[in-house]
Amino acid sequence: MVAAVQWRVAVTVPEAIVERFADAIGDEAAAVSTFELEEGGDWLVEATWVGEPDAARLAARVAVLAGAMGIAEPVLEVAPLPPIDWVSHAYEGFPPLRAGRYFVYGSHFEGQLPPGAVTLKIDAATAFGTGEHGSTRGCLLAIDGLAKRWQGHGRRRLGLVLDVGCGSGILALAAAKTWRVPALAVDLDRESVRVATVNARINGLAPLVRTGHADGYRVGAARKHRPCRLIFANILARPLARLAPGLRRHLAPGGVAVLAGLLGRQERLVLAAHRAQGLTLVRRISLGEWRTLVVGRPSKRC
Repeated sequence: MVAAVQWRVAVTVPEAIVERFADAIGDEAAAVSTFELEEGGDWLVEATWVGEPDAARLAARVAVLAGAMGIAEPVLEVAPLPPIDWVSHAYEGFPPLRAGRYFVYGSHFEGQLPPGAVTLKIDAATAFGTGEHGSTRGCLLAIDGLAKRWQGHGRRRLGLVLDVGCGSGILALAAAKTWRVPALAVDLDRESVRVATVNARINGLAPLVRTGHADGYRVGAARKHRPCRLIFANILARPLARLAPGLRRHLAPGGVAVLAGLLGRQERLVLAAHRAQGLTLVRRISLGEWRTLVVGRPSKRC
């Protein structure tokens, strides 16, 4: 299956303002990268978008930022990337992955499953989340740490686990399989909801994992079961910051949330938004340029 067309957006700017332009052209992109073109010289900022971006809007952003920074307006490159059969490509480059107690593998894997591991069968598909990406792997490591900390927790103590922006559903599946608790996996992308539903069935977790289409925390089932003691949100930095008030409303006192999909340079933005809601940083996991943040809502004091 060939995924949606991806687009490349790029500008070349001085090193001192690379991060500003990375935010300007890539705050809603699937990925952003920066490269030094020559030592002490300009840097290339590239963003990869799924689907055609609004070129006029991006051009306006670049022009305004260039004026504010006092530089000549850089050339904005916007062009589609050659189509790639990402499923076949991913099968070739998707070996089994170990993240703490979790062993993630595809249907093409013919080896032995490691004894004692929590196994998750997730095929490369049209939804994000097969475990090899730094943000997803960071979340699995965070869940592994919580499982060690919460030994003895089960269905009664945890209640419903909420996975916002679930992609393939891998995090909801990991929680359901670890604690045998019900999980609700929601996503704005209907294709991701479909893939998560299939993955729940493949892993024998359909009775525990429900899926649904929702924009952030705007989902009736989540409100019905609010508050939750464990929430996942593996999305992007700016949506994470924007959704912080919704997270607090859905997170029980003493509960924790695992936040991911952000780069190291975006951590301050995400943390500030959640600290403004009274949440505190419990743990930080760094995998290359990616960060996973575990935040908690303090318990009520008598």
